[in-house]
Parts: sequence; structure tokens; C-alpha cells
Amino acid sequence: MSEALHWRQQREGGGRFAIWLIRTLALLGGRRFGRLLLYPVTLYFFLRRGTERRASRQYLARVFGRPPGVGEMLRQFHAFAATSLDRIYLLAHGERGFRIEIEGLPELERRIAEGRGVLLVGSHQGSFEALRALSARRPDATLRVVLDKGKTPAMTELLEELAPDVGAAVIDASQGGASVVLAAAEACRQGAMVALLADRAGEQEAQRTVEFLGAPAPLPVGPWLLANALQVPVLLCFGLYLGGNRYRLVFEPFAERVAIPRDSRGPALDALLARYAARLEHYVRALPYNWFNFHDFWQPAPAADTGAHAAHRRDAE
Repeated sequence: MSEALHWRQQREGGGRFAIWLIRTLALLGGRRFGRLLLYPVTLYFFLRRGTERRASRQYLARVFGRPPGVGEMLRQFHAFAATSLDRIYLLAHGERGFRIEIEGLPELERRIAEGRGVLLVGSHQGSFEALRALSARRPDATLRVVLDKGKTPAMTELLEELAPDVGAAVIDASQGGASVVLAAAEACRQGAMVALLADRAGEQEAQRTVEFLGAPAPLPVGPWLLANALQVPVLLCFGLYLGGNRYRLVFEPFAERVAIPRDSRGPALDALLARYAARLEHYVRALPYNWFNFHDFWQPAPAADTGAHAAHRRDAE
């Protein structure tokens, strides 16, 4: 068996021209026409992308407790294609044409009103782009999203052309941990919301293993070191795709502030990761086709590297 690729090594789906063409056709033809394109696009990528197909089979087998059928795997691919297409419409037209429910909004608004900033921790589940709906409803509440622009440069560039202000608000994770911490801290000082995804680690990022869907899986510690550095309220957030034009934004209180003691750093991180993984598993089991980590998620974490851990600790401090 060939060695599993790290998700960072997987090539971006399609090319710049293909993404531009789909975006242009989708905007010119409207969402109903755009969704018709999803069927051939889904089938094309399902047939061409063996790594993602194997990852889908592995993941769904863990969720269902049995090997998934081809139809179930196609359904996950289609859900990913649908939410990717909806990113175009959400950036170009906002909530128009969508039904977006929000759970836990009073708790989030209470935290925003305190003016200390809020850290929103999510996952590669459904559509994080649906979080933009909150900005439209609360234009006074600034949203900064931590995003690795280097992973999908063509998609990122073309989408940012639709909403330059959204692109300007991104905190680019590829610039390094220290830059992310400084930008996030400045945003929180201004009372903004800072949002990031915490279920996927970079190749050189410090990770720890936690139980997820019945097997040990590596999760990054960076988001929690950032939370420890910021000392602001932390809420979990999930932009769940319910099918059609329906989404549900869920906000759950996680911690008033995250504290990671120096003398018990490992156990403290393990406890945080276990709590996060438990809530992630809850939503994955509730809506299994929503999760879009198309790589070998359960491959062992790289051996701990003292230099890398020290660098992350310095960044957080």
C-alpha cells in the first residue's frame, strides 16, 4: 500500500480556468442552473480522485459501522460540491436565496457586547462561508477568518474577486504562527470575532492524538495555543448544510477563556482536544455527509519535534 498523502500534498481540485468557468456559468445562469452542473462535476471528481474516494470510504465506514455503498460516497462528494458552489452565491449575493437558521445566537451576542473579542472554533463541516450571514445581520460585529490561502490559491483568488472586503479580512495562516497570533490579538482588541477551523493540522504543525469515531486521530494544538494566548471567550461554531438552500449555524459556549498551565501542558491540551472531538463527533454522526476532510484523517501524527513545539509555544506567548 502506498504511503498516505498529507492533505497539504493533495492537488487543488480542477484548474484555475475550470474554477473560473464554473463560477462564471453559476453566476450567469443562477443557482438553479448551477446546481444542475453539480451532477457531472461530482461524478467527474469521484471517478478521477482516488485519494479522496478512499478517504470517503474510510470515513463513512467509521460513521456507519459498515462499508459504505457507492451512492453514499457520491452523496458526500455531492454535498461538498454543493457547499463549494454556494460559496460563490454567499459571497456574491449574501443570504439572498438561502434559508439560514442560527442556534445559540443570544450567547454569541452577549460575548460580542462585552467588547473583548470572541474566538470561534469550527471544523471542515458543511460551510464555514455561511458564517458570513452573521456579518450581514450584525454589520457592527467584525469577522476575521483564519484561512490558509496557500492550500487552494486558485479558488481563493477567484472567490475573493467576488468580495474583496471579505478577502481583506482574512488572516492568512500560511504566513506563520506569530503573524496569526498578532493579527488575531489586534482583532480581539477591537472587539472582533476571530474564526478558525481546528480539525486539520499542517505538515509541520504540532499535533496530539485524540479518540475520534472509535480510533485515535491527530488534531492540531495550534488553535488552542492561540486561545490560550488571546484569553477571550471561546465558542464552537458549525455551519451545517441541511440540503437544498438550507443551512444551520450553531454556536456553543466552550470556555470563558482557555488556560494551559506550563507545568501540565500536555494533559490540558488533551482535555481540550477531547472536548472538541466529542462535539465534532456529535455533529458528524448527526449529518455524516457534511464532513469534508478528504484525506487519511486517522494516519498517525508525526513524531513530536521539540523545535516545532518550542516554536508554537513561543508563537502563543
